[in-house]
Amino acid sequence: MFRSRLKVLTVVLASAGLGVGTAQAGTIVGTIADGASGKSVSAATVSVAGTSLSTKTAADGSFALPDLPEGSYTVTVEHPGYQAGTIKVNVSKDGPVKVKFAAHLRAGSVEEIVVESDRDRDRAATAELQASNTVSVLSAEDLVRNPVNNVAEALSRLPGVNVMNLGTATTNSVAIDSAGRGVGNYVGIRGMNSEYNINQINGVDAAQGQPFSRQVELSLLPPTGVDNIVVSKTFGADQDGDAIGGIADFRMPTAFDFDKPYHASVSASGVIEGRARDYHQDGLGDKFAADLAAKVGDNQQLGVYFGTYYDHRAFANSEAGGIYPAQTNGMWAWAVADANGNNPAGMDPIRNIELTGLDAGYTTGFTERYGTNFSLDWKPDDVTSAYTRFTWAHAYTQQNTYQSQIYAANVGKGQSGGTEMGSTGLYTPLINGVRSQYWYETNPEIAELGTYQIGGQKKIDNWTVAPNLFFSWGENDRPNHIEISARNHEVAAGIPYVGSQLFGYSDGFAQPLLTSSQIANSVADVANYGIRRAGQLSEEFSSQLKGGAKVDTTYDVHEDWFDDVKFGVKYQDSFRQHTFRDWTTAKLFTTDANDPTIGSLGFLSGSIGSVYPGQYNWGIPTIDQSALFGFFKSHLANQPSAFDSCSDSYSYTNNWNCNTQRATEAVTASYLMADFKFGKVTVTPGLRFEHTDIENTFWVVDSNANGHWGKSNTTYDLPLPSLQVNWRPDEGTVYRGSISESYTRPAFFQLGGGETIQQNDNGTVSITRGNPDLKPIKAINYDLSGSWSNTHGGSATLAGFYKQLSDYIYDNNSQNSFVNAVTTSSGLSLISQPTNGGSGHVYGLELGARQKFQNMPAPLDGFGLAGNVTWEQSAVHLNASVLNATERMQNQPTWMFNVEGFYEKDGYSAGISYQYKGAYVTQYGVLNNSSAFDEWVRESDQVNLHAGYDWGMGLRTDVSVDNLLNGHSFYATLGKNSTVIADIVDSGRTFMLTTKYTY
Repeated sequence: MFRSRLKVLTVVLASAGLGVGTAQAGTIVGTIADGASGKSVSAATVSVAGTSLSTKTAADGSFALPDLPEGSYTVTVEHPGYQAGTIKVNVSKDGPVKVKFAAHLRAGSVEEIVVESDRDRDRAATAELQASNTVSVLSAEDLVRNPVNNVAEALSRLPGVNVMNLGTATTNSVAIDSAGRGVGNYVGIRGMNSEYNINQINGVDAAQGQPFSRQVELSLLPPTGVDNIVVSKTFGADQDGDAIGGIADFRMPTAFDFDKPYHASVSASGVIEGRARDYHQDGLGDKFAADLAAKVGDNQQLGVYFGTYYDHRAFANSEAGGIYPAQTNGMWAWAVADANGNNPAGMDPIRNIELTGLDAGYTTGFTERYGTNFSLDWKPDDVTSAYTRFTWAHAYTQQNTYQSQIYAANVGKGQSGGTEMGSTGLYTPLINGVRSQYWYETNPEIAELGTYQIGGQKKIDNWTVAPNLFFSWGENDRPNHIEISARNHEVAAGIPYVGSQLFGYSDGFAQPLLTSSQIANSVADVANYGIRRAGQLSEEFSSQLKGGAKVDTTYDVHEDWFDDVKFGVKYQDSFRQHTFRDWTTAKLFTTDANDPTIGSLGFLSGSIGSVYPGQYNWGIPTIDQSALFGFFKSHLANQPSAFDSCSDSYSYTNNWNCNTQRATEAVTASYLMADFKFGKVTVTPGLRFEHTDIENTFWVVDSNANGHWGKSNTTYDLPLPSLQVNWRPDEGTVYRGSISESYTRPAFFQLGGGETIQQNDNGTVSITRGNPDLKPIKAINYDLSGSWSNTHGGSATLAGFYKQLSDYIYDNNSQNSFVNAVTTSSGLSLISQPTNGGSGHVYGLELGARQKFQNMPAPLDGFGLAGNVTWEQSAVHLNASVLNATERMQNQPTWMFNVEGFYEKDGYSAGISYQYKGAYVTQYGVLNNSSAFDEWVRESDQVNLHAGYDWGMGLRTDVSVDNLLNGHSFYATLGKNSTVIADIVDSGRTFMLTTKYTY
């Protein structure tokens, strides 16, 4: 029995011939089988037009229509999720008429994937084969074989998908701390960054709750309860046009996805985070999930599904940070400089840089997630269906980061303070002391994502109409972010030191060139550090509400080569808001000599013995967060200037509103497409048109430090043609070709970020603001692909793609600063605002295969191999004068591959998988505004183990080990070939044991 789904499938009927048998004359007999897989289609309705004669196919797809008088009849076959097909049949008195029906996917964009309800291990490959556009599919069984933390990490198993730990930063977040949680957050598809994708839940566009980007934080969503994930990599006119990379749809189960009238399951997992154990923390986590499905009614026409989950993950991961000190605090120098302290002419800058400050620490906390999925489906007859779907996911993360900082003080550079190298006119830096510091911050996050929809489908004669109402909400809040620091000396060097270098290197780690006594008596003596402020507190809130309606209509023509025509309309409106506010307390004393020690203030709560076990083995104190908040608030009273969201010189009103933005975005779309069939070739041309109205509201601070609300409007009108061609020479093969146009709208803050007007001493006026005239990023997408399957447990896919881009805009993890900002003159005004870049392209090849050796003698017939490989190349013109004319696309590795060896037989399953990801650029021009200092995430690999056993009676146990070889979970450097300035995160191994009972 095939899974019942919406409007994207059709039954193509083919007569297999007429014959004479032993059955009574006046009988029509036959079978219905899937045209791609050959598997039987049960529960299809077969009827004779103009009569009351009707029947349903049996489990083997067979049917019989007896006692028909001699004559000509029209036989109709219908199945929920398929469009009806008909065939003319002549019944004679000489014998029965035998017909055979083949069910094939209709050409056109895939909105839902039809898969077998026995939920076999190969259903993802079957869905990829049946699809008319290029897709990659993960089934629930794939997720069982390869347990992961969230759906982002699940997608890393697919070709052409890159999973990133980093994304566009919130205002106060530090990139390494985002990576320090040790989980994947965002996905890039086919070389495009994550804001160039659409993320959907059950076909509903997910709200975008992130502050500075159109990304969706996928670490919010666990893999629990997901039936399958479909990534569409080519696009038809009936799909949203604002996606260049791909469309990822996370589909939850319905009652009709299960064979039995009733289904129930419950599962429990225990998790151990290995790195937390190194800090003598338990690192224990737990996961619980349950679901229930029922099909009720005389004909099981009403289906109800409910699923829920809860999980708690505790983490404690090690961090070694060099990029943040270098980028934010200026902790770098030229190893060799000219007299002016600059890089000498002709010297490679990335090979001539040295690090002068290091953050060594760890980040610890927990993430608690819970949510639910609900669906109600009603199928009163074979031509009518209605449904409602509800999903809700909530996550709360509490993260505490502790850093031991070793910074050079009083660094002399060039002729004015450096050390000359003989009489060459070149100089090495002179470090005249070291300042050790302690820094603590919280990074709490409350994230939520929900969807609700109601819809249905009705067939009347040749017409099929499918209306849908939908709503989504997303939230990403960072309340009560507090940070505090202490140091062994405010300005001067607390540790005597003289030298040209502060760090040596071992296995890529910067090691301080301090004596063990200096480490023990100064660096580790944090309790006696002076504290100059009571801390800094910020709060950030970001959310989006999105809703609308759509109607899809299909008219079945079935005349010669003209198969059908499809058209539809969609309206979607959204409201977006973001705000950030900050309070920084004044200095406690006027001179650092009088600063109280951090240990005397009552909020140190203990210590850990090693800040980074195995690398930096001195201790560091921990903090009682509630006591710290009390200390901070006691000093915040009667300090109005502490409220300094944008400037302590601004009024309260300005600081309340200066980082507040609201936006509405209304998108109206319509499309027309048709299917033309020429033998085994289907051609689907289409045209989509999207009209977008965006209105941004933001705060303007004028030259007199007065403030008021400002508004800007942006309108886009885009025709988006597409053409798809499918050739199916046999039931196990399909070749596809596609060309389409798509686009991505700029981020809201780029269009309508806050405006600041400043009067300069020379009479000019500097204006910094968003740019409502930004163009959307546009792409022409080309794709060729093929999918194959054999009758021996094997399948394969091969795809090649090319994307031609224009008006490119990049995301530089920018912490609310404009990327590619350009300053232009207009009279006496100097206007700085984001601008579009130039053209670009990305192209690549994707290959995937899976083969189970089922024809080998037992017990070897349980073994198999699976894997995929991706190769990509890219180039973009950023039109940024300080960077190279041509850069690589962000977050686009050249190579990615997954390889898995597995065994599945007699209830046993086991597998070992290997993942590799090549290096990629994540941020342009981090230091000195030069492409030489692009931030690269270095190549990484990981080995994972899984084993499971089905005990029978619905009971199953699985155990897994992730990151078996204990590789870095994140490793980024400035420059591709240098490890001098690096960020490193170690998350260790993860162990998980799961038991599941299914009824």
